[in-house]
Amino acid sequence: MSQLKKYFHRFGYLSETTSNFTDTFDKQLETAVKLYQKRLGLHVTGKLDSDTISTIVAPRCGVSDNSSPHGLHVTRHYAYFNGKPRWVRASPVTLTYAFSPYNMIDRLSVTEIRTVFNSAFNRWSSVIPVSFKETQYETADIKIGFYRGDHGDGEPFDGVLGVLGHAFSPENGRFHLDAAEMWSVDFERDTSKVAVDLESVATHEIGHVLGLGHSSIKEAVMYPSLSPRKKKVDLRIDDVEGVQALYGSNPNFTFGSLLQSENSFNHAIGSETAFSKSLLSLVIGLLILFLCD
Repeated sequence: MSQLKKYFHRFGYLSETTSNFTDTFDKQLETAVKLYQKRLGLHVTGKLDSDTISTIVAPRCGVSDNSSPHGLHVTRHYAYFNGKPRWVRASPVTLTYAFSPYNMIDRLSVTEIRTVFNSAFNRWSSVIPVSFKETQYETADIKIGFYRGDHGDGEPFDGVLGVLGHAFSPENGRFHLDAAEMWSVDFERDTSKVAVDLESVATHEIGHVLGLGHSSIKEAVMYPSLSPRKKKVDLRIDDVEGVQALYGSNPNFTFGSLLQSENSFNHAIGSETAFSKSLLSLVIGLLILFLCD
């Protein structure tokens, strides 16, 4: 229980300043569990049920989910950092980004990393009137790097899985990824069970760089957790509404294609669920016939 309390404290659900957490499931922990369940779109029970435990142990972003008045400002399902900070630039807005020349990884080539990030930045710029341009590291608005353990920003990384990365609110621009992760750009090529899709995490952290907090919609890019070998790069309506409330809409963007995409996604999930139920019914039926014989 003490480790669980440390987890909830780190991500903004327990306000105790002491690090001497007890192993008692007390009222404070129950309240933290309920807030966590509500904030992450889980069934609110106040108990450590299977869905809650599965979400807790899933790899996730290191940015706090804090929804107190001093943390995140929650609007509908999406959230903002306190004060709703955004990048203030003369129109047309162009933000520059660069990769640290000293904090990269050997697992992927620089070309692969640049391609992934270019795609992730373009995904956001397609819905808001903000463009992104790669530049020199010293002068970049957004500084990207891969780091291990305690790297000097007060948010140490923890090795494979656990916390995958974190980024700071506008106009800080720091964007850090855990160098210990098994970063991947192609799951067919990379068979590791703990491989993490770089583009998915990059897309998520760019949302933080722009000023978005975490969403309670599980399908949204800004949901805090991401399972190994899962790719989640397509912006959902919740992501788009949140970022457009900060920057406005790209004049070339329409919600029509996004709605069609989400309907297709929901239909696929519904079909998969129906298939699973049919398969389960078939198995039960066969089992009954076997027992009767």
